[in-house]
Amino acid sequence: MKTISRRAALGLAAAMLMAGGAGAVQAASLVQVSLWDKGASAEMAMGLAYATPGLDIAKATMGIRALPGAVKAGDVTFNVKNDSKDTVHEMIVMYLADPGKPLPYLEAENRVDEDKAGDKGEVSELDPGKSGTLTVELKAGKYLLICNVPGHYGAGMWAEFTVEP
Repeated sequence: MKTISRRAALGLAAAMLMAGGAGAVQAASLVQVSLWDKGASAEMAMGLAYATPGLDIAKATMGIRALPGAVKAGDVTFNVKNDSKDTVHEMIVMYLADPGKPLPYLEAENRVDEDKAGDKGEVSELDPGKSGTLTVELKAGKYLLICNVPGHYGAGMWAEFTVEP
């Protein structure tokens, strides 16, 4: 069996460390998001906004599914698809400074006040069947993915999302 010199062994170890370090550069976490509803003919449920007392999200006629529901902090790419057959939807990433507390709401406009709520980025209105992508750097914490088309958030169109350290 052939032995290698100490210098060669150190060089090999350094090369392996550098190769490992290059592999440590992480790609963005990927999240698949579905924006769904039961169709325009379904009566829109109301009173289903996040943190509503007595919330029964099972009554929702529209919603957001995100898989996975948790990722590591850093760049996060959301691949968003509007799975509706007849309704425009959007997806906005909101940071929850105080999880469990309702987002600021504009009653007259029937939507969340995006300026006050901690908007981190969005995929704007998507026509039925269309897709969009958003990549955003997120810090550890709790987030809410919402559709802010008037009435949709209150109808249950939101999903909790976690970013881990």
